[in-house]
Amino acid sequence: MMMAPEMFYTERLQGKSVAEIKSVIRSLKREMARLKNMMEHPNYKSTMLPSEDTRLSMARDYLERAKQALVEAGGTYTPTKAEEKVATFDESLQNISKIEFSLVSFGCGIEARTYTFDGETVHVDVLHALFSDPADWDDITEWDRDELLSELKELHIGEWRRRYDISRFGFLMLDGESWQLTIHYRNAKRAVNIKGENSYPYNFGRLLELFGVEMPDN
Repeated sequence: MMMAPEMFYTERLQGKSVAEIKSVIRSLKREMARLKNMMEHPNYKSTMLPSEDTRLSMARDYLERAKQALVEAGGTYTPTKAEEKVATFDESLQNISKIEFSLVSFGCGIEARTYTFDGETVHVDVLHALFSDPADWDDITEWDRDELLSELKELHIGEWRRRYDISRFGFLMLDGESWQLTIHYRNAKRAVNIKGENSYPYNFGRLLELFGVEMPDN
């Protein structure tokens, strides 16, 4: 049974020593990593209630509360290199100039989206694939900049690997789908390029939903 962050604090953190709180923090991080790995497995299908996605979301909230409790107990929280990478990515969102996304289905076609940032407006260019009927789509040609950036931040893209390959799970596939996400910046920061072949981040479905892309039914 999941609980609110303050209840988690009361039951797991209140009155604990710095060492005990650090132990809870390590446990939460291990659980989050476990849930992500489960959701990224090619054969993943949610079988629990609450779902792995909900559990991951709650674990994030618990982790933030645990970090706060650590400071309140007189300790100091030191971010890991991975967490620093996420923070840097989130800070860089404000400097995005363009986002390019494509999903290629072997033998079916391609879906692509290009988001060009222009002041407070983001212009959207859409390329439909062979497996998509444009008449079925209610295309978004413009986004509000702040709204899109808020949606992107909720995806935690800074946590994603730079490459997803199904072979890391011991699978071999010669067809299927490949995808690529490239984020360009206004300043001198190098573009972020993330790609995959028949393998996806734990919350890839949310990205597709945001971009209005449907996976092909091969």
